[in-house]
Amino acid sequence: KARAAQRKWAGTSFAERRKVLGTLSDFVVYNMRGICEMSGVDTGKTLVDGALGEILTTLEKIRWTMKEGEDALRDEYRGAAPMLFHKKAKVEFHPLGVIAAIAPFNYPFHNLMNPVISSLFSGNAVVVKPSEHSTWSSMWFAGIIRRVLKHHGHDPNLVQIVSGEADVGQTLVSEGLVDKIFFTGSTAVGKKVALAAAATLTPVVLELGGKDPFVICDDADFSQACQLVMRGVFQNAGQNCIGVERVFVQDSIHQKFTDRIVPEVKALRQRINVDGWEVDVGAMTMGEPALKHIQRLVDDAVAKGAKLLCGGSRNTDVTHGAFYRPTVLDNVTSDMLVAQEEVFGPVMSIFSFKDDDDLVALANACPFALGSSVFSLNTRRARALTKRIDAGMANINDFGVNYLAQSLPFGGMKQSGYDKFAGVEGLRGCCMVKAVTEDRFPGVRTTIPPPMQYPMKKNAFAFVQELICLFYEPGWLHMADNVRNMMVMLVFRSWSPGVVSSGWH
Repeated sequence: KARAAQRKWAGTSFAERRKVLGTLSDFVVYNMRGICEMSGVDTGKTLVDGALGEILTTLEKIRWTMKEGEDALRDEYRGAAPMLFHKKAKVEFHPLGVIAAIAPFNYPFHNLMNPVISSLFSGNAVVVKPSEHSTWSSMWFAGIIRRVLKHHGHDPNLVQIVSGEADVGQTLVSEGLVDKIFFTGSTAVGKKVALAAAATLTPVVLELGGKDPFVICDDADFSQACQLVMRGVFQNAGQNCIGVERVFVQDSIHQKFTDRIVPEVKALRQRINVDGWEVDVGAMTMGEPALKHIQRLVDDAVAKGAKLLCGGSRNTDVTHGAFYRPTVLDNVTSDMLVAQEEVFGPVMSIFSFKDDDDLVALANACPFALGSSVFSLNTRRARALTKRIDAGMANINDFGVNYLAQSLPFGGMKQSGYDKFAGVEGLRGCCMVKAVTEDRFPGVRTTIPPPMQYPMKKNAFAFVQELICLFYEPGWLHMADNVRNMMVMLVFRSWSPGVVSSGWH
């Protein structure tokens, strides 16, 4: 159904696609609370976490795509070789066909709309396989864009949802049913996706785990850094691919930092997100498996010498849902599991560093490299650190705002995956990129010089030598000789010059 609908959709104009996205944007703005509540029912997140992670990011992606998407997909003219002065060279961006997105549970609305927006605007259909932990809300969210498409006279079958567990994703990936796959999830599953897709040579974009470093130098705006590290660690109960997983604090301000942060973390409130209740940190969407995973990492850290300053266990005060107490671990070292495995929970792991070289060594002693944040009022220092820290994205004196700048590509390196979505790169990634040459001047076309036409003449190689030297040998004086020699060879098919530029033959 998706493929059949895409054939017609590929012929729509960008103006028609903008109308669809504009209506979708209006719906999101006027129904943001309902969307956040629906997301919260499936995931246990707070309304504020939903507004930031589901609504704001989606609206900005729509706005950027409507404003700049057409420019990104317009034919792009490139320079041609000097010998091709009579040709124009360009790149065209054509729809791939049907794109598959395997989406995680942490932001079910945005994780569905993110690939839908890019796929539709670039002329594709899209099949989304949501997490089994957020299927209920995802089905409702998919109905939104399908109704918008129908409202504008387009086939709602352009957007398809397939639900189920790993076997459904396996079928989607391995059977060659789609033209590209966008996978967001764990590194372990991402490797399986890449392996299965390789059987049909289906291209895959992998956005996998992260252990993003948050660096607070001794010359940082301390109050600002403290505010943002709280949001970076505890937003969505730590269930963020670019959430702060490692906090590096320079040793001279280490004690000051823990004195400030620990009381704030202890004051965070947890409970089911019911209207009228004040809630800071939501639940663990995956329930018991998530709680056991976090506890294993925390227990290992404490056993290896980390200090548990607060939290460190399931919150049994909340009777409904799976809540892990906001936790602070101090004196964390790279040999601890919590420093090497993605926590995906409300745990602040604090490291101490002496100087910039020490910091870079600690920050890069990790298999993941997705995002990063560096706080220093010395811009030169901050820039130098971001260049040295392994990460696909970096924010100076901020956290996570690179994703709100939808003009930027999103993706990491090492065990955090490869390729990009978002930005110009992500939108073009939904396309078949075609290289095209065409005539620049009417009536001026490529022909084969007589000495090189089959059957080739005796002086064919000498003619090619003169032609190459005409365009690529440095200096101007030799060009007259090259032209003269080629003109003579066009008349006398067996004649060759004794010397081609500075070389004898």
